[in-house]
Amino acid sequence: MRRSASGVRVALVASTALAVALAAHPAVATPSASTAAAVRANAVAPANAAVPAKIAVVAAAAPAHAPALVSLPTVANAVALAAPDIAVANVQAHLTQFGGIASSNGGNRRAGSAGYTASLNYVKSRLQAAGYTVSEQYCSSCTYPSNNLIAEWPGGPADQVVMFGAHLDGVSAGPGINDNATGSASLLENALVLAQQNPTMTKRVRFAWWTDEEQGLNGSRFYVNSLTSTQRGHIKGYYNFDMVGSVNGGYFINRITSTTAAPLKAYWDSLGLQPEENVEGQGRSDDYSFQQAGIPTSGYAAGASARKTSAQATKWGGTANSAYDPCYHRSCDTTANVSATVLNRAADGVAYAIWQLAVSTGTPGNDFSLALSPTSGSVARGGSRTATVSTATTAGSAQSVALSASGAPSGVTVSFSPSSVTSGGSATMTVSASASAATGTFTLTVTGTGSVTRSATYALTVTGTGGCAGGQLIGNGGFESGTSPWTASSGVITNSASQPARTGSYKAWLDGYGRSRTDTLSQSVTLPAGCTASTLSFWLHIDTAETTSSTAYDRLTVRLGSATLATWSNLDAAAGYQQRTLNVGAYAGQTLTLTFTGVEDASLQTSFVIDDVTLQAS
Repeated sequence: MRRSASGVRVALVASTALAVALAAHPAVATPSASTAAAVRANAVAPANAAVPAKIAVVAAAAPAHAPALVSLPTVANAVALAAPDIAVANVQAHLTQFGGIASSNGGNRRAGSAGYTASLNYVKSRLQAAGYTVSEQYCSSCTYPSNNLIAEWPGGPADQVVMFGAHLDGVSAGPGINDNATGSASLLENALVLAQQNPTMTKRVRFAWWTDEEQGLNGSRFYVNSLTSTQRGHIKGYYNFDMVGSVNGGYFINRITSTTAAPLKAYWDSLGLQPEENVEGQGRSDDYSFQQAGIPTSGYAAGASARKTSAQATKWGGTANSAYDPCYHRSCDTTANVSATVLNRAADGVAYAIWQLAVSTGTPGNDFSLALSPTSGSVARGGSRTATVSTATTAGSAQSVALSASGAPSGVTVSFSPSSVTSGGSATMTVSASASAATGTFTLTVTGTGSVTRSATYALTVTGTGGCAGGQLIGNGGFESGTSPWTASSGVITNSASQPARTGSYKAWLDGYGRSRTDTLSQSVTLPAGCTASTLSFWLHIDTAETTSSTAYDRLTVRLGSATLATWSNLDAAAGYQQRTLNVGAYAGQTLTLTFTGVEDASLQTSFVIDDVTLQAS
């Protein structure tokens, strides 16, 4: 149910919203203790008072000694855009889904298992239906190789990201409902409500569901390590939610005194919960991966196997000297092992943080973002190269954006076609060097000017020689001379007769096992400057036991550096080898890694067989 104008929780959220809006001034970060005490003393609703249904549910589920929620209706109108109420019943419905998934898949949702895959697919399908940009990231270094799930709401500037994450996997001993379907479900429902409300965003909100946390934070570490330093810098805060419904729970916040934690603490402070530092969870959940990379972090937790103290039981309710979660990593971690009160307060705190950190409270101005692809390149004297300038409308209405560049050295010119775009459009940037251009490495600043100004940088290297000497750049492209200079998964380069080579005896055979597996094949290659018509060519045979004609269960992806050149799947299966040719001239002047990645799902084999790889510089 949506919050009533006179409802108990609305008043608290509204008063706290004012406090956090002033959080930049340390003297007024939260309501004073004396003010809160006066409110509690004078506004406690009698037990038989008429209250909204949601509040009644929360009150009924609260522990005997839990602090009373209070009413402050006159403050509610002070905030134009309060955070939405997250219905705990909806969060519990997600928990029921996760419990059913575990029951149907051997009783657990361990990373890499069928239960984990089904959990991921459940979350992914809900997010896609809500309009999120959703991607899966395969964690090849995980103990149980499987996918992270990343979902981004398409609003707010791409270089100003607040990230909310929870691990989706559980242990093999049980269904993993408190640990950590509660965190996963709280984020999923918050993501769905954000999409439904569709507010104007001041920052980009990114959600993540991690794999293989239980084996050592492997999924989140893999994600963070995959980011460039620039991408890490875009993340202004990471918030982690792990075990947020413990049945004998406490109210714990990661790095509680940090600026990053301020909105989480402010919301729980408004409920009189007196949260504490999450000592038990330090270094034990996915926020640690981000913290180690220098990204500010915080998050909620309700406790695991540590025992609740007498002082905590006095202020929070529950049983002293008993574990916060008596079913931690056990088969009894089911939907019965969750406190609706604790879960509700965590889910609402997430919403409050999202609205405080990333949602505009006023009428937005028009804004746009600007990006370059690629972000670096080399040009020889007498030559030229191109890059794509992309823009997107991030707030308000689309607008005209004029493009310009600065920082070019003597003898180098930069032009744009077209010279101005409507935000959401793109242009081609051409960098040309004269025969006498200054050589060296330079930083070009590309600027888009509209109602605001946005810019991006391009690392340009000017060399002293022109032209393209040509030649074939791939070593051992037929795989007949051992494995060097390739780097490949075990068994990929083979002379097995089960899949014949196109020529000779050897080829690269990725996947074909009929179970979850990822194989890779890679080689570093340097494309000479000036070779802007270079082509990558190889022969590919796809053989599959999949019977579908509509679903790509198994995929082969070809990348050059971080750029995806092409993808094929079980849907492209055909008899014999077919030649595939890709234009790679845009990467001239760079040293990059050519990578073939085959990803196979849990059943029915698909083989991706590659032979006679060439990269012809021209």
